[in-house]
Amino acid sequence: MSPGDVLPGNIEHAEAGGLVAYSANLFDLERRAATFVDKILKDVKPADLPVQQPTTFELVINLKTAKALGLTIPQTLLLRADRISE
Repeated sequence: MSPGDVLPGNIEHAEAGGLVAYSANLFDLERRAATFVDKILKDVKPADLPVQQPTTFELVINLKTAKALGLTIPQTLLLRADRISE
């Protein structure tokens, strides 16, 4: 697995037949969590660590499902997608 890869989560729903999925990149979340674990192991109090929100999101569009539903996905949305499942 490399940075930018998406671990199973909401994204897999679009790849399994759902129309669209938009989800936080779980690989990025786990990488950031590892830095928290490192700090805690170095005696930083968990209460002193800041709350963090996801910053990287993935958009997956399933064109096969769109076609089955008779939908046309606008080109502007397709260009924004991180992955297009056919």
